[in-house]
Amino acid sequence: MALTSAQQSSTRCVVAGTKNIFIGKPNGTVQLLDQSFKLARSWKAHDHGSITHIKQIPDTAYLLTLSEDLSQEPELRIWSLDQTEKRTGYPKCLCTLTVQNGRKNFPVTSFTVTGDLTQLAVGFGNGAVTVVRGDFIHERGTKQRTVFESEEPITGLEFREANATALYIATTSRILALAITGNKQGTPARTLDENGCDVGCMTLDPQSNEIVVARDDAIYAYGPRGRAASYAYEGAKKLIAVCNGYVLIVSPPNNNSARSSALRAFGGAQVNDILNTSSFTILNTDLKFIGHQESLSSQVGTLFGIWGEIYLLTVDGKLFRYHEKTFQQKLDILYQQNRYILAISMAQKYKVDSVQQNVIFRKYGDYLYQKGEYDTAMQQYLRAIDNTEPSQIIRKFLDHQRIRNLIEYLEELHEHHNATSDHTTLLLNCYAKLKDVDKLEEFIRQPGDLKFDLDTAILMCRQGGYYDQAAFLARRHNEHGLVVDILVENLKKYAEALAYIVRLEPKEAYSNFMKYGTVLLEHCSIEATQLFIDYFTGSFRPKKDAVIVQEAPVTQESGGFGTMATSAVQNLAALIPLPYMTMSTAQPPSPGSDQKQTVNQVVETTTEDDFIEYEVPKPRVAFSSFVDHPDQFVVFLEACIDSEGVKTEDKTDLYTTLFEMYLHKAGNTEADENAEWERKAKSLIESKNVPIDTSNILLLSDLEKFRDGTILVSERQGLRFDVFRSYTAAQDTRGAIKALHKYGPEEPQLYPAALAYFTSSPEILEEAGTEVEAVLKIIDEDGLMAPLQVIQTLSTNAVATMGLVKKYLSSTVERERSEIAANRRLISSYRADTTQKLSEIDELATKPASFSATRCSACGTTLDLPTVHFLCKHSFHQRCLNIAEGQEPDDIECPFCSQQNQTVRQIRRAQEESAGRHELFADALNRSSDKYSTISDWFGRGVMGMQAASE
Repeated sequence: MALTSAQQSSTRCVVAGTKNIFIGKPNGTVQLLDQSFKLARSWKAHDHGSITHIKQIPDTAYLLTLSEDLSQEPELRIWSLDQTEKRTGYPKCLCTLTVQNGRKNFPVTSFTVTGDLTQLAVGFGNGAVTVVRGDFIHERGTKQRTVFESEEPITGLEFREANATALYIATTSRILALAITGNKQGTPARTLDENGCDVGCMTLDPQSNEIVVARDDAIYAYGPRGRAASYAYEGAKKLIAVCNGYVLIVSPPNNNSARSSALRAFGGAQVNDILNTSSFTILNTDLKFIGHQESLSSQVGTLFGIWGEIYLLTVDGKLFRYHEKTFQQKLDILYQQNRYILAISMAQKYKVDSVQQNVIFRKYGDYLYQKGEYDTAMQQYLRAIDNTEPSQIIRKFLDHQRIRNLIEYLEELHEHHNATSDHTTLLLNCYAKLKDVDKLEEFIRQPGDLKFDLDTAILMCRQGGYYDQAAFLARRHNEHGLVVDILVENLKKYAEALAYIVRLEPKEAYSNFMKYGTVLLEHCSIEATQLFIDYFTGSFRPKKDAVIVQEAPVTQESGGFGTMATSAVQNLAALIPLPYMTMSTAQPPSPGSDQKQTVNQVVETTTEDDFIEYEVPKPRVAFSSFVDHPDQFVVFLEACIDSEGVKTEDKTDLYTTLFEMYLHKAGNTEADENAEWERKAKSLIESKNVPIDTSNILLLSDLEKFRDGTILVSERQGLRFDVFRSYTAAQDTRGAIKALHKYGPEEPQLYPAALAYFTSSPEILEEAGTEVEAVLKIIDEDGLMAPLQVIQTLSTNAVATMGLVKKYLSSTVERERSEIAANRRLISSYRADTTQKLSEIDELATKPASFSATRCSACGTTLDLPTVHFLCKHSFHQRCLNIAEGQEPDDIECPFCSQQNQTVRQIRRAQEESAGRHELFADALNRSSDKYSTISDWFGRGVMGMQAASE
């Protein structure tokens, strides 16, 4: 954009406001241009003089204009842009005043105002500074005072507003600060710098609230205490401004008179254009780089910034607009120039998000990596670690075998909790490759939250042979199962493992000692067995350790279990901290030294109050752990049986298994020990209320050939015949005789079996001796066998002789003959009685009966009528019989014979009832030794009568 010559000549002042550009005309007119540079408003601001200074109070509608006419003092007016005069339509003028300079007409060189519009300062070419105070908005009066005078002209004025307001004054030779408000008000101006500046080379940085001064050698910033900073930038300066954090500098043409004269003589008008060129520079003083620089063919008249852009107006009417590139465009330019440090600083200044900053770090790291500066590159990769794919960086340093850089990166990944299990694996492999145990220790022992995958770290430590470190990790993170696994599987420290287990809570301890129970029983049999007993009897309590520090000589001796246990705990304490254990920090002495060292004597203790209730498992689940450890198994079973903490329903398994173990030990020990184990087995099953199933005892006794068990069960169940048979099956004649004497009286059937056994072989017959005769005698006396059965039994083999049974046969024949004779006599008597009874019945039925009794059988007095006679020959007075009225004659019965007759009737009735109960007949027949006599007896009762048969 360019202004015409007429416009340029009529333009005296161009200033950027908040939203508009203000142009002051020599004729006192003010014009407002909008963002499209069109005239938005215009009015006559002053009647005399030309407008040389315009200033808008930031973020307000107040505008200050100052016109000058050397014939009179400068005129200052304050306008309200949001208020309008009704008559003219111009903005409302709030205040008009004449700035005084001691009646000396000198041009105004600088002009400034405070943000609250309560004070303004005007600097003149004669070195005077006038400060005007008052209420400019409501025009309630103002006061003017010349606050500074100097022999040098005033080149710049700026108010610095903070807790106290100060006026900074620039002359051609000095920079000064004058307190306007505060406790230092009224004091003379204080010199900040003995070097001044030209007109237009002083401005205020609104962001830092510092005064910026441009001189030929550098850019200077001033604060309340003086010079605050300086930025070297050589060259003459004509104008300076601060916009959007940048310092804008306009440099005039080089003023070399000799050279310029020669060039003008040589080149004419074209040389004039070259010599009149100005340079425009945009500096970023914070980051110390030149954002833009160019040369202009004409001199610059005005420099301002508005609408987020920078405008430069030349004296020939050309208007240049400078638009700031986007942040990404700036980065692309810096990337092309490999200025990564500047890109990083710029990103931090603009406070871009961490993701974008990390992109810059990563690109810088790639640049350094390509140059071979691996250590520096890694530092950049570490800064960008949160937003970088780790595999890209890891691959770079794997290719170049930069293991230490790789370790550094992997460690940082873990610090940021961005590491995966693969990263943990790689890091531990790197430690192992370098054999850097110290770094490994530092990595796994770092305090705070876990920063790596625990399972992976433990696995890699175990694979690399760093078992102590693996155990430490597992213990620290309460992976008790892994601790025990490492102690048992890798370190083979069985006593330490057991010492660790007994310090865990019941639930944790149970899973671990059940897993390694067999191994622990093999290497620490006594302690492991006791652990099983305590846990399965409900008396397990985690152990605590009271650590006693004492002086002890360093020895290599080994003792019994007590020494081993203490040593085990101490070794474990040195490896990893046990629960409730205080670790020793004393360093071990060097090998071979005789000095004493401080040791921690660990005393295992338990407290009743610390009992942790747990569910006691069934003892059966522990049986498999005692495989190949029968002695410890027996101790465990005996302890569980004796304990009150085992449930009654579990005692059956315990007793049965213990009985089996006794028999197993009896069958696998020497003869002298065998009897003791059998005695224990027998004593066990002989005890009262032993909850062992009989079938189990019989089965186990049979498998282990333990005859006492079989006999005991048979006795307990009343199977005496089975006991006797077990002796005969084993051809134990003495045992059979003993059983016969013991059970024979209650079990008569044993005698026929004994007779068959005793005569089964000549050896047994000889061993039995006189027992055969005793058996035959009992059989004969008790009628246990018929003589024919005895003969048949003895005739099954050629062992028994006639001499053996001669006495038995003779006594039997004699007895039979006596019985036959007795039976014949009994038959004869029965027949005679029967004949007699039949005769009496016949007489009673066919012949009359004669009654000759004269006295009553009841009262004994002489009979008188009415008299009652019975066929039994008893006679009674009718009154003595107490016959009831209406009683039938057939129902009258002899009082003396009625009881006998009733007995006969009851016997008959019982016979008739029993005749129909065939089960009684069958039972009697089964129990009878004389079947024929039983049949005859029941036949007489009518069991086979016609009536019973019909029923």
